[in-house]
Amino acid sequence: MKLYYSPGACSLSPHIALLESGLPYDLVKVDLRAKKLENGDDYLKVNPKGQVPALQLDSGEVITEGPVIVQIIADRAGKELAPARDSAERYKLLEWLNFVTSELHKNFGPMFAPALSDDAKAFFKDRVMGKFKYIDSQLAGRDYLMGKQFTVVDGYLFTILTWAERMKFDLSDMPNLLAYKARVAARPKVQEALTKEGLMKAA
Repeated sequence: MKLYYSPGACSLSPHIALLESGLPYDLVKVDLRAKKLENGDDYLKVNPKGQVPALQLDSGEVITEGPVIVQIIADRAGKELAPARDSAERYKLLEWLNFVTSELHKNFGPMFAPALSDDAKAFFKDRVMGKFKYIDSQLAGRDYLMGKQFTVVDGYLFTILTWAERMKFDLSDMPNLLAYKARVAARPKVQEALTKEGLMKAA
């Protein structure tokens, strides 16, 4: 498999999933502004959407959209990165993946837009903070979103939390969320992903 990524972007989520899975993969860096690969090739020929992540399977087929990609990785890993397909727990995972992608990820997008006014960005920040408070309440007594087991949605939420840190969100009144972020950050494979993307210095 081949993962197309940009450092610190939402592609960090499937990168974490791949490392946690133990599956072999190649990592290909994308210049999102230029839509070019490191060798100068046109990224739009890989993914016409022009976004990351994209996962090229061994068959040559390219899959896009992070929540789908991480499930493919989990299912191929055969580990407990996602509950079994058709189980009640799998649908709960889908619920969380959908929440993170639609309620958090999509509300962060405008805050990265230079053209947007500060007032508009404040609107989206307030909206995201409300979602974080909900997650904080759901994490009471849990190690991870699905309970005791780390799953692919945790890599996704952690990625979003790195953006919140970059934007200096004050999460000090959300102790469950802060403890969760620290717990995920301490995982060796998460640290490996951050190091490989140049977001953390190697120990």
